[in-house]
Amino acid sequence: FEASFEAPTPAQAAGWPAIASGGHTLICAPTGSGKTLASFLWGIDSLARDPERLGSGVRIVYVSALKALSYDIERNLRAPLQGIGAPISVALRTGDTPQSERRKMRREPPDILITTPESLYLMISSGAREILGGVEAVIVDEIHAVAPSKRGSHLALSLERLDHLNPESNVQRIG
Repeated sequence: FEASFEAPTPAQAAGWPAIASGGHTLICAPTGSGKTLASFLWGIDSLARDPERLGSGVRIVYVSALKALSYDIERNLRAPLQGIGAPISVALRTGDTPQSERRKMRREPPDILITTPESLYLMISSGAREILGGVEAVIVDEIHAVAPSKRGSHLALSLERLDHLNPESNVQRIG
């Protein structure tokens, strides 16, 4: 982190303790303030510190209302992962994901799943839900783009359903 960034942004410095507390967390700051990176770095750090959790199913879900943003995050997430050197796997699941990749994802679940609200719903409603039973945290980006709409209501229900896949623990929500 120190080699790539001068210092944490105010959003990151305030967000990390809130996220680390385990409670649901909302980081509200201007575009470009490092909100998404704060969420991802916390998740990457958490997984890297306990590698025994890796490879057994999705641990972190990133949901973006904007499909194009999902591709950016998937691409931009790889650099921090290489920098840390942890064997954390990432997969992207949208409506454009080929069936062969969807089957592979069920056989070899990623540690971090990047998806859209609609694809999350479809996964929870299908046999793919088995890979989501160990989800510990869900990062919801661009909340303002969906919150006041039917799409936001639908996402809220999907997040509740995600909680019920693992009744032993509530999934931490980070926005």
